[in-house]
Amino acid sequence: AKMVNVPKQRRTFCKGRKCKKHTLHKVTQYKKGKDSVYAQGKRRYDRKQQGYGGQTKQVFHKKAKTTKKIVLKMECTTCKYKKQLPIKRCKHFELGGDKKKKGQMIQF
Repeated sequence: AKMVNVPKQRRTFCKGRKCKKHTLHKVTQYKKGKDSVYAQGKRRYDRKQQGYGGQTKQVFHKKAKTTKKIVLKMECTTCKYKKQLPIKRCKHFELGGDKKKKGQMIQF
């Protein structure tokens, strides 16, 4: 039940052709893009759904997971090469929050 806090910048290895060394990366959280209307599965599903006959494919109900794995999107500041890094599951995720200091009182 811990809050995961990740800094907004991180020095890590860049696989880009220009770099091939540790450089500063800009860190953001990965977000799923909008579903394409023209994807083959969507076209097939829409074709099957039209007309009479109700719902033709099963709708998933037995959801077991309460969290998603967090994916960090990293962009090299020198060559703009992007990479993704999945980290563990967590309920609370924060980008660039305040760092925890040792031996400090908790303020409310």
